[in-house]
Amino acid sequence: MKSTRLLDEIRETNLSYLLLAQQLIREDRAEATFRLGISEEVADLIDQLTTAQVLRIASSNMLMCRFRFDDEVVWNLLTSHTKDRTVSGMHAAIIMSGKAASTAA
Repeated sequence: MKSTRLLDEIRETNLSYLLLAQQLIREDRAEATFRLGISEEVADLIDQLTTAQVLRIASSNMLMCRFRFDDEVVWNLLTSHTKDRTVSGMHAAIIMSGKAASTAA
């Protein structure tokens, strides 16, 4: 029973993620590739998916989205409870954008 519920949640998450990704890509491709952490090629693939393909992919038991960073510094900045969370968030965004730029090169 637990396993079935977990798989249902994965499928729902996949569908939400793919629909959001398509919407972001269609509205602003450059921002979408940055925010989603995907390449132009992957953005093209996601953009061209039909509804049937989205539903088939979403039905997979493998989670389609993942955490983009594994840097402890970024996690600490995002979870810090300091007075100025805006500065911590901006610092984390700067670090993450630098990593995105280095992987794109």
